[in-house]
Amino acid sequence: MIAGPGKGLAPGPAATAGAMNDEAMAAGGDQSRVRCPVDWLNYHHLLYFWVVAKQGGITQASKVLHLAHPTISGQIHRLEEVLGEKLFARKGRNLVLTETGRVAFRYADEIFSLGQEFLDTVKGRAGGEQLRLVVGVSDVLAKSIVHRILEPAFRLEDKVRVICRESRSPEGFLGELAVHAIDVILSDTPAGPGTPVRTFSHPLGECGTSLFAAPRLARLCRKGFPRSLDGVPVLLPSSDSTFRRALNEWFESRHIRPQIIAELDDAALASVLGEAGLGVFAAPDVLEDELRARYRVQLVGRVKAIRQRFYAISVERKIRHPAVVAICEVARKHIFA
Repeated sequence: MIAGPGKGLAPGPAATAGAMNDEAMAAGGDQSRVRCPVDWLNYHHLLYFWVVAKQGGITQASKVLHLAHPTISGQIHRLEEVLGEKLFARKGRNLVLTETGRVAFRYADEIFSLGQEFLDTVKGRAGGEQLRLVVGVSDVLAKSIVHRILEPAFRLEDKVRVICRESRSPEGFLGELAVHAIDVILSDTPAGPGTPVRTFSHPLGECGTSLFAAPRLARLCRKGFPRSLDGVPVLLPSSDSTFRRALNEWFESRHIRPQIIAELDDAALASVLGEAGLGVFAAPDVLEDELRARYRVQLVGRVKAIRQRFYAISVERKIRHPAVVAICEVARKHIFA
């Protein structure tokens, strides 16, 4: 349940600053010399923004907040003025979050979720604080791999709420990692040496690569593999991914020139298109049984030379978060053993 204005929201820094000014005036001091120790933030404005973002528009949010459309719109504009950035952009008839809006939403989500946890704890509605695990996921990782890596966190004795964010690369999360807004980043590459944030890339393991296709195409390609891939339609990862560069090098080293049908960030989409017979696609060999069971595809061949590596990136040399500890331990001992 969302707390409306004046219903359970604690006073923010602005309210604190106001109290300080009142005290200074009462003491006969010069109000102009009183300085607020932090920038002002009106949490009612932040709440309105958060609800609009969650509901997908001001009209829907007005029903939840029981406030008029112009009231909500005006308060969000005031928040934008304070931040000096636009939080929403109009796309046709819809409002979409800007880049700053997406960052603001993540922090607002954290703030109001913690506020609800606080109320639940004080009022005895919770048996204890729920452990939170915020994970930044590089979107080039196959979702099946991400599921396997994260699964131990869901099996801990203590309840864990897992929150996943996606970005094109680990660098997109470094700022949030530095301020502990994210606990760990899952990636197929370690953090670069020139990053402004001191990080530690903890290896989770590595595996080989398998190639798959629909049954008819797989039968054609198995004979004479890998030379049989020359001229064959393929579905490859996007050109800027580590996996794609490794595939390109392997093709070039064997003088194989496949016909590139599609370049895809989403490994699951590659599996669907591969099942439809559009081309051969590559995946981590630890997913071989799962892909053959889930999709109507068959193995074309295995390429042990193309190694896929996986990392948990954190700001800690020694990981302390119990869910991250479990993730690392299971990945090393079982998934990529």
